[in-house]
Amino acid sequence: MRDYPKIWFLRHGQTEWNKAYRLQGQLDSPLTEQGLDDAKQQALLMPPILALGPAIYVSPLGRARQTADIALDGADYVTDDRLMEVHAGDWQGQTREQVFAANPALAASRANALEIYAAAPNGEGMQAFCARVAGFLDGLTVPSVIVAHGLLGQVLRGIVRGMDMEEVGRLSNRQGCVYVLENGVETVLEAPE
Repeated sequence: MRDYPKIWFLRHGQTEWNKAYRLQGQLDSPLTEQGLDDAKQQALLMPPILALGPAIYVSPLGRARQTADIALDGADYVTDDRLMEVHAGDWQGQTREQVFAANPALAASRANALEIYAAAPNGEGMQAFCARVAGFLDGLTVPSVIVAHGLLGQVLRGIVRGMDMEEVGRLSNRQGCVYVLENGVETVLEAPE
């Protein structure tokens, strides 16, 4: 297992399409009121982390930038296209219900979200997606804050933890918290109630 610098990973707050179980991929929808609250919860956790002066990388998609602007309290960051969510091809914009109705075998397989996106026709696919995330991680040289997406976060966290990719799609995928990855171990920071 490769040794990566310490990472603080933030998933963007809930979006309108998350709420509707609509596949976003590299399309975008705005944060809901809950999504804004998710980012505000992350903002409560970030001051001592930001005081350490980490590098900060954010997906260029609007939902991640909107979350970063709130959670990082205006701190400067660099956007990186490699942090965009997996491209869901022909299924982007469709609801999970529509995808399952048109693909009963996929529905019967009880596929998790990562498996659904990876199976999308004309999508990025799992191998290319994992290679893109690994390429980003390989370039990290200092402790880093990353604000991006749920499925990207699962893959990133799985790579850092040395997990089998079949386990990765079962990792938690929470909003409003900060995943801390250090020495191959993950902990979760949550704002006090």
